[in-house]
Amino acid sequence: MTDVRVRFAPSPTGMFHVGSARAALFNWAVAEQSGGRFILRIEDTDATRNRPEWTEGIISALDWIGINGTNAVFEGPYFQSAYEPQHREAVAKLLADGKAYYCDCTREQVQERTGSKDKGYDGHCRERGLSAGAVRFRTPDEGVTVVDDVIRGRVEFPNNAQEDFVIARSDGSPLYVLANAVDDITQGVTHVARGEEHLPNAVRQELLWPALGARPPVWAHLPVIVNEQRKKLSKRRDKVALEDYREEGYLPEAMVNYLMLLGWGPGEDREIMPWSEMVPLFRLEDVNPSNAFFDEKKLRAFNGEYIRALPLETFEERCAPYLDPAWDRELFSKVASLAQTRIAVLSEIRQNVDFLFLEEPVFDQVSWDKAMKSSAEEILTGYLDRLESVSWDPESLKQALEEVGTAHGLKLGKAQAPVRVAVTGRTVGLPLFESIEVLGRERTQERLRAALARLRG
Repeated sequence: MTDVRVRFAPSPTGMFHVGSARAALFNWAVAEQSGGRFILRIEDTDATRNRPEWTEGIISALDWIGINGTNAVFEGPYFQSAYEPQHREAVAKLLADGKAYYCDCTREQVQERTGSKDKGYDGHCRERGLSAGAVRFRTPDEGVTVVDDVIRGRVEFPNNAQEDFVIARSDGSPLYVLANAVDDITQGVTHVARGEEHLPNAVRQELLWPALGARPPVWAHLPVIVNEQRKKLSKRRDKVALEDYREEGYLPEAMVNYLMLLGWGPGEDREIMPWSEMVPLFRLEDVNPSNAFFDEKKLRAFNGEYIRALPLETFEERCAPYLDPAWDRELFSKVASLAQTRIAVLSEIRQNVDFLFLEEPVFDQVSWDKAMKSSAEEILTGYLDRLESVSWDPESLKQALEEVGTAHGLKLGKAQAPVRVAVTGRTVGLPLFESIEVLGRERTQERLRAALARLRG
């Protein structure tokens, strides 16, 4: 199919939600597999959100996950504000066709007539023949409006439960529900895949499209993404900004892989899969309508897998933004392969290798208190003595510490703890003896002496 045109229409909010990223990727997959078009349209008519840096943030976030103009299916970005003349023309057409009417009712007046603040508009102005005011769309009084959703099936909305909804303000500016439908029709949109929260809008757009002389698109309302408490992800309590994950050092390919699995799966119990293999398998009708759990621990595990799969040179390049520019890159290269097996996100690289570049390690107090127990002084003293003559390779360094530990009734694991903290400042990090080898004899001895001095107070 070459006539598929899907659209992704985010509003600038100052951050890019992982749910928006998931929706964008699902749309992108549909466009790619069909040879159609992915239309990026920025919903910028809200003046309070119309800030250039926020729009740039959307474009940057999409680019990070691979959605950009380097692929022929990409089209845009378009801006909703540029289509205001068409929006106003559509309102005028609906008024002229008798499918909309002016209304000057206030909310208070409606509540007074209906006796409830919960009831919708009562149609008071339908036959008044006003020539000014807000503009309302005339909804059917009987029957049902059906939204055929490829994920949720046939969804029926009784028309007697639908109020005549506002499509334009009294100053003539159109509301989102009208502008969105007009933009989609103007741009030839055939598929709309978006969050479940937009389903109530779909019934209104299902009414507007035919009223404007167009056939409604294929609807697909994606499952809600929830947290551990099975509550909808919220920026007020959850980490939801794609930018935060990017800054923390998640790889875009890992994020793409994980987000694609929020409501969909390729089958055969496969999860780690490149984009190129997921696209041919993806179908909107295979998306599960049930809530999708955003498991950050699982995402970390995915990211660790992707980090370990990087070519070593690429790994070093990806780490560069998280390292001090003054640090010796050749020295870093000596431990890069060790670090690659240890970290789950790129930002963890600094705490794993900083001991190599600092005059003295940054001591983590919890690690110090845990490692520097009763036998620590004897272990450090004994190992320091052995380092004077031991061969400087990981196996010899390990054997020397093992012998020191045995002399004090300790297995290697226990004997390593005070040495690791003395050398690196932490109880967790790169393989100890490979680290000591790279650090060098003189610097290692200096750190052991410094740790002993600190122990002795």
